[in-house]
Amino acid sequence: MAILQRLPSLLLIAAVGIAALGLAALPAKADDYPSRPVKLIAPFGAGGPTDVYTRAIAEELQKALHEPFVIENRPGAGTTIGTEFVAKSPPDGYTLLMISGTQTVNETLFARKNYKLMRDLVPVAPLIDTDLVLVVHPSVPAKNVAELLALARAKPGTINYGSSGLGSNYHMAGELLRNMTGVDIVHVPYKGSTGARNDILGGQIQMLFDSVPTMAAMIQAGMVRAIATTGKKRSAILPDVPTLDESGVPGFQATLWVGFMAPAGTPQPIVEKLNQEISRIVSSPAIKKAWDDQGANPITMSQPEFKAFMDAQVEKWAKLIKANNIQPIN
Repeated sequence: MAILQRLPSLLLIAAVGIAALGLAALPAKADDYPSRPVKLIAPFGAGGPTDVYTRAIAEELQKALHEPFVIENRPGAGTTIGTEFVAKSPPDGYTLLMISGTQTVNETLFARKNYKLMRDLVPVAPLIDTDLVLVVHPSVPAKNVAELLALARAKPGTINYGSSGLGSNYHMAGELLRNMTGVDIVHVPYKGSTGARNDILGGQIQMLFDSVPTMAAMIQAGMVRAIATTGKKRSAILPDVPTLDESGVPGFQATLWVGFMAPAGTPQPIVEKLNQEISRIVSSPAIKKAWDDQGANPITMSQPEFKAFMDAQVEKWAKLIKANNIQPIN
């Protein structure tokens, strides 16, 4: 009987205890974030342009937020391995994903994935946007876009272009060129951008789209010939190289952009804090000048603006993949 009389009090104590445990399990507030190291998952191999700029922002975030931001490379399967890892990570702000246009392409290109990009991850902030440059091996007898297109039409299926893999920014730029001009050029996918660069220098492939910061020195040294860049206006570090738009392919635009995402369900105050810190860093005069000098354009967007941008990217590449009859990867 005594136990029965005490039962309401016991239940109340148990309920309070359960509630306390639930509160302890909640993610820290933005004011307390971060309180331990943060992992930045890079689903690409080390050394490429996306990896380089992510490492730079990680150093600045560590200075600003007083906790290490540690890069962890998890390449493979066209970025889907690293992306899936983050999509299935706890939504607490301590595992972030390096995102680029490749992952927006993969939403259509990969028929079977264990995640959906815009459902299972939340956009946080953009970082950079940089033009690509179309280059050819010096043995290719084309000095400009018109001559290159004429050569491709005269010898269909004989000009090979490399990329860092199916669905990469470089692959999609080549497919966009095919789609807008009707030329028959052959895609040669590599397991990373290094292999493609080595082979354009050696003449094993005839043409390549690559980032302006990466290729500028090779162009200036005469190791490859620049045909055109892919932005809306000429590159500041390659001012003598025309854009594809002004070279007879109106409306052509394909850039390499980088940003960050977090697992869906990450507390919005933490997402907003990261967005504000990253935006502040990339807007700083020192970072802006350093990246401008390399041909990379720091970009800032609010979190909702970045989400709208990514939604549009998914739609853009889905249309291109379907229009070019690119077969999904199973």
